Amino acid sequence: MLRKIGYVADYEGRSVNSHILVLIRESIKKFEVENGKIENTIRPDINVKPTRKN
Repeated sequence: MLRKIGYVADYEGRSVNSHILVLIRESIKKFEVENGKIENTIRPDINVKPTRKN
């Protein structure tokens, strides 16, 4: 997978690190469109994986 992400990053003219940041931002944006804006900071003691919506 690392070689593939490197290939895609290079194709897009980015470093692997920059490309991963783009993917993370896109993922958060998609999540917020589907589930509502994430507000405030999540406390570390409750920062657990939520149950999956069906």
